[in-house]
Amino acid sequence: MAEIINLRMARKARARAEAGRKAEANRRKHGETAAERQRREMAGARLAREVDGARREPAPDRTDGTD
Repeated sequence: MAEIINLRMARKARARAEAGRKAEANRRKHGETAAERQRREMAGARLAREVDGARREPAPDRTDGTD
C-alpha cells in the first residue's frame, strides 16, 4: 500500500527547497553585503593599527637592496 501524503504540504516543501537552492546560488553570485564588507574592512584596519602600534622599533629601511 502506498504512503498517504498531503499534496499541499509536498508542494510547499518542494517550493521551500527550490527557494533555498536559488538563495544559495544568489549568495555565491553576489557575495557579501555592503555591511559585511564594511565590517571586514574595519576589522582589518583596526588590526593593522594595533599591530603598527605594538611595534618595538620602526621597520628597517631596505633601500640598500639587501635582504
